Amino acid sequence: MGSWNEWVEQALEKLESLKLLRSLRPIHLSDDGTNTDEFECFDGLRQWDRASVEVEISEITFQRWLLDIPSPGDDLGGGGVAYSESGASAGRFRKLILFSGNDYLGLSSHPTVIKAATKAVQKHGMGPRGSALICGYTNYHRLLESSLAELKSKEDCLLCPTGFSANMAFMTAVGNVSLLLAKGSQPSIDERVAVFSDALNHASIIDGIRLAEKQKSIAAFVYQHCDMHHLNELLTNCPMKKKVVITDSLFSMDGDFAPLVELVKLRRKHGFLLAIDDAHATFVCGKTGGGAAELFNCTSDVDICIGTLSKAAGCHGGYIACSKKWKQLIQSRGRSFIFSTSTPVPITAAAHAAVIVARKEMWRRRAIWNRVQDFRDLTGIPITSPIISLIVGSEATALQASRHLLEFGFHITAIRPPTVAPNSCRLRITLSAAHTLDDVRNLTDALSQCVNFSEIGFYCTSWNARL
Repeated sequence: MGSWNEWVEQALEKLESLKLLRSLRPIHLSDDGTNTDEFECFDGLRQWDRASVEVEISEITFQRWLLDIPSPGDDLGGGGVAYSESGASAGRFRKLILFSGNDYLGLSSHPTVIKAATKAVQKHGMGPRGSALICGYTNYHRLLESSLAELKSKEDCLLCPTGFSANMAFMTAVGNVSLLLAKGSQPSIDERVAVFSDALNHASIIDGIRLAEKQKSIAAFVYQHCDMHHLNELLTNCPMKKKVVITDSLFSMDGDFAPLVELVKLRRKHGFLLAIDDAHATFVCGKTGGGAAELFNCTSDVDICIGTLSKAAGCHGGYIACSKKWKQLIQSRGRSFIFSTSTPVPITAAAHAAVIVARKEMWRRRAIWNRVQDFRDLTGIPITSPIISLIVGSEATALQASRHLLEFGFHITAIRPPTVAPNSCRLRITLSAAHTLDDVRNLTDALSQCVNFSEIGFYCTSWNARL
């Protein structure tokens, strides 16, 4: 990737000449969690893990959901007391098993994560409130960045307020390479960056590309989902020198992996910059939880790794693991990073604790993949990840199946347009290390009454064969 290194360096030189390079200057706060020996880890599930997969909803919410009555979210009165349509207190709640969240390792309820957040908030409150470039960047943030860079085997890392803002910041920074290096006031067609994006990439990637397109800094090309023949064809026919391929590593709505091994082969052939959104694979995949690139043994071939701390880390925030030069470029030109208030210190402290716990408690990764195998064995559906996409077709069918599962005590929502294409409505089921075999067995028993496993299995087999 010598060419991209040169282009980024030239862009940084241009920014420096314009006095537009921006710096992160951390504010020092005491007790930043550097002593990880204090982080207590465990060797198996404990009672508190159930809090990450057990929730309650009011009786009113339950009835509105069953009857598909739109709700503005006002089912709880003051103090969290449920009330009836007439305003009288209902006082009844229904316990549900959550099979729709993204807390894949169950870390949101881990006592070490809770303790880190509690300690930080008691000592520092929410921390300095401001954007990272003003006063919102502390040694807590730097510590978390360093731990994520190590996890991803990258030179450095930039924290962002959310995973959405991380993708937006990266795409606008990519576009700025062509803007900064253009010979004229606007980059010519040949000077723009060609961005190749999977058809099923996350909305944050799509919106970042759209923003860069508006600035006339990139040209976007969408390749058919996981279709490497189509991507190779687009790359071969593209005359632009600067090329970027960006893809989800584990697709959030379909549960399938990007063909990273094949992408790496194309990268070596065409010399493009490879960026992945590893939101759903980080901490879940790979021996150390390094994500999809670690799973497929191609970490060094992935140039940029974007992710979130709101899924398997059980916290909140986003990040971009990259080289130091890319970090400097993004922090100087990534608008969604520059103009957002930084993550509060207690959340940063909790996320750092989650990174340490996720790496040390390797049994959690084994547990979630055991649940994947359990679901396969019980249903015959050839799922390949903890994200299970049961496509049932029409919106009415998906809603009916969701309500059926609700009656059996399972929180699983119907996924409908515009999130997915028309007539591809589905039940999106997610597994967690905190689920037990009995949880999965009870779920599949309830599912069998509203979903034909043989038809779903045929669809999955046919879909995987096309990848």
